[in-house]
Amino acid sequence: MSEPLNLATLPIEVLIDNVLPFISVPDLSRLAQCNKLFSILCADETIWRHKVLEDFNFSGQGTARTSGWKFIYRGLFKPRVFVWGEKANGRLGLPHVPKSVVPGVPYPIQLRFQGIRIVNLVAGGMSFHALDSEGKVHVWGTLNGGFGQFAAEVHGFSSPGQQARTPHTLILPSPIRSISCGRLHSSCLDRENKVWTFTNWGRPFRLSTSILHDPDYTPKQIECGWGFSSMLTRSGEVFVWWPFNGAMGETVQQKMRDMDSEGGKRALPSKDGLIPCVTWDLDMMPIRLPTLPDLPELSGTDMTSKNIELIQIAAFDQHIVGLTNRGHVLKYGGLEDETTAPNGRWEYLPLFSEVERIREHPAFSSADNSTKLDAPKTLQITHISANFLHFVAYSTDSSSIVLIGDTNTTPTTEPKIIPELQHKSVISVVVGDYHNAALTAAGKLLTWGGYSNGALGLGDPLKLEPGTPGAFANARDLALAQDRRRIPEPPAVSIPTEVQFDHNSKKPRERFCFSVTAAGWHTGALVIDLQEENDEEDEVIENVPNDVPEPSTSPARSRWQTPPIFPIPGIYRLGYPGRGGFHGGLSPPS
Repeated sequence: MSEPLNLATLPIEVLIDNVLPFISVPDLSRLAQCNKLFSILCADETIWRHKVLEDFNFSGQGTARTSGWKFIYRGLFKPRVFVWGEKANGRLGLPHVPKSVVPGVPYPIQLRFQGIRIVNLVAGGMSFHALDSEGKVHVWGTLNGGFGQFAAEVHGFSSPGQQARTPHTLILPSPIRSISCGRLHSSCLDRENKVWTFTNWGRPFRLSTSILHDPDYTPKQIECGWGFSSMLTRSGEVFVWWPFNGAMGETVQQKMRDMDSEGGKRALPSKDGLIPCVTWDLDMMPIRLPTLPDLPELSGTDMTSKNIELIQIAAFDQHIVGLTNRGHVLKYGGLEDETTAPNGRWEYLPLFSEVERIREHPAFSSADNSTKLDAPKTLQITHISANFLHFVAYSTDSSSIVLIGDTNTTPTTEPKIIPELQHKSVISVVVGDYHNAALTAAGKLLTWGGYSNGALGLGDPLKLEPGTPGAFANARDLALAQDRRRIPEPPAVSIPTEVQFDHNSKKPRERFCFSVTAAGWHTGALVIDLQEENDEEDEVIENVPNDVPEPSTSPARSRWQTPPIFPIPGIYRLGYPGRGGFHGGLSPPS
């Protein structure tokens, strides 16, 4: 007679990769209490990263997070959405904008979503897109609020200039996995690996070209540049398309005219804020970019184990920056339109890739001991991001290095290095038009750059000490603003400064930021509370139109529908006893 199966006798790799990720959270928690082995295995980062993706549709896309997934899982039961900055075009989604002498909203203010868990937030040029745990997309602001984009209410969201003053929900054929925004458009990748592009929120089109049916060209990442969309495939190929100009732009405009003449396809919103999208297919081949050039070996990496291929792309104004599986950073220019794109080429950027070259940067090699930073001994760039005129390449862990470039960067251009961002466990960097934000593994959000009508989120300059980050330059400028004789522009902030998420709270709040986005002159963040609190004590803006009921618990529920919330034994209680530290079964990201 064979012995009964004992989980403890299975190889650890099999347990972590093939067994434990598929056990329910309550059972996983009970298993963790059996013995020390399972207590360790059930806390494995790989398992909890799988759990946040499967149960909440949260991938951590756009961040270099490597730890703290169990902590994130617990926090995703009640994530909070904060927005701030320019308020024009309804882009903050606030039904009642706080009155202030200064333009915009210069501090984070919370948006509340009833019955919805937002797990990803993406800023467009004049809008926000939010993805919830069920794969639904919520939008607010104006997709294209540019000059001449007048939209009458009767046109509904078939018009790109139609404004969503509060969050609205797009009704699409399939749940969405990821979103990317350009200045005046957006693209999405759905659960079935279909690619969607929005030039307005009411009539998105799906790319139906036959090449997307080839498994080698399965979309891996969707990325919008300033005026184009791009796609990285599983095989490492990059495709680009322009929804506003060239042959595709003409086809899209003609389709819009045809739909206008047909009537009944204006995507009029319902009273509860639902936008019934009128979808259509576009069978047009995007432009395929050339293959990568020959690339050098990078010290500290094994160049023989795998072929060199792109694993990430980031897009900005007429350029794409790419990252290989070995840490090579490359830039592709000439993406003005479909005629110029094939003539471009990938340029390898050694000063953003090679640790020996980075160590020679003045920030690390300067003789001035007061400003010299510890040079990295080893380095592999693991993440990139970009928007408008700038891109960022960065590594992970406590020794993280953040390198900044722009559209004019060449193979001989030194990166910009901000000392205060180095060796700070930065896991995400986002770029607005003139402001920037960096997120650390410890949940701290740092901003710097132009004031941009409050997009830095450092506080009301009327209440800040003159000369401090986010404040007026001096007492004279503050007095002018207080008397409303003239409202001076607070100066740009050069040193990354921490954003606080307890503005107007009656008492200090401990909060952990786990995702950030920026574009235009506005910023948004997803935040977890680290203590119990009464919502009524905070300045909260209710969004009544999107009162969506809790998901059904029927057997037919979607893959990403939020599971029932069970108490998890051993998980750290987020209450006052733990203030100032983390204890028990739940640890914060390191």
